[in-house]
Amino acid sequence: MKAQTHDFRDGNGPVPAHRHTKGGGWVADTAHVDKSAYIGPDARVFGNAWVCGNARVCGNARVYGNARVDNAWVSGDARVYGDVRVSDNARVYGDARASGDARVYGDVRVHDNAWVYDNARVCGNARVCGNALVYGNARVSDNARVYDNAWVYGNAWVYGNAWVYGSARVPGAARVCGNARVYGNARVYGNARVYGGARVYGGARVYDNARVHGDAWVYGDARVMRGMYTSTPTSITRSDGHMFTLQSDGSIVAGCRDFTPDEAKAHWGRNEHHKHRESMAIVTALNAIAAERQ
Repeated sequence: MKAQTHDFRDGNGPVPAHRHTKGGGWVADTAHVDKSAYIGPDARVFGNAWVCGNARVCGNARVYGNARVDNAWVSGDARVYGDVRVSDNARVYGDARASGDARVYGDVRVHDNAWVYDNARVCGNARVCGNALVYGNARVSDNARVYDNAWVYGNAWVYGNAWVYGSARVPGAARVCGNARVYGNARVYGNARVYGGARVYGGARVYDNARVHGDAWVYGDARVMRGMYTSTPTSITRSDGHMFTLQSDGSIVAGCRDFTPDEAKAHWGRNEHHKHRESMAIVTALNAIAAERQ
C-alpha cells in the first residue's frame, strides 16, 4: 500500500500523514493523536503535536509544533502551537491563538481574536476574548474576564471576579482582583493593586505601590501612585483638561509632575507658568482638603 502524504502548508511540503480514524482529519505521522480524540475533516494536527484523551480538534483548527491538547477543544479557525498546553475542559476557538509556553486549562474559554502566549497562564473559569492579549508571565484565573482590546502582560495577575476590558493595560507586577473593573484607556502597573469593588477607567493611571479598593473610583486623567484609597481620590481638572490628583500622603500628582505641597506651590506659583493663577487655586484647594483630613 502506497504511503500517504499531506502538505500542511507549513513550508515543509508533503510529509507522511494519515487520516484520523475518528473524524477523518489529517494527522502527520510525526504527531501523536489518541484513538479516543476527534479530529474533524478540515482540522489538521502536525509537527510533534499531541492530542490526547477526549480532545476535539475541529472546524479549520490547527494544532502543531510541540503543542499538547489534552481533553480540551480547539475549533473554528483557532491555532494552537509552540510548546503550549491546552487541557482539562478548556476551549480555544474562533480565530484565537495559544502559543509559546503558555498554559490554558480548567473551564477556560479563549475565543474571537484573542491570543495567549509566552509563559502566560489562563485557568479556572477565566475568559479571554475579543482582541485581548495575555502574554509574558501574566496570569488570568478564577472567574476573571479580559476582553475587547485589553492587554495583561509582564508579571501581572487578574483574578477573582475582576474584569479588564476596553483598551486597558495591566502590565508589570500589578494585581486586579475581587470585583474590580479596569477599562477604557486605563493603566494599572508597577506594583499597584486594584481590588474590592474599585473602578479604574477613562485615561486614569494607578501605579507604583498604590492600593485602590473598596468603593474607590479612579477616572478621567487622574494619577494615583502611592497610598491606600478606599474611596475616590480627590481630583480637580484645570480648564485645559489637566487633572490634579491629591495623593493619600498630601502630595499632588498631575501628569508627570509629582510634588509635595510646597513643591506644588513653588512650581505652579511662578507667574510665567501656564495658567498659574488657576493652577494655584487648584493647589490651594487641594492643600486645604489635605489639611482637613489630617
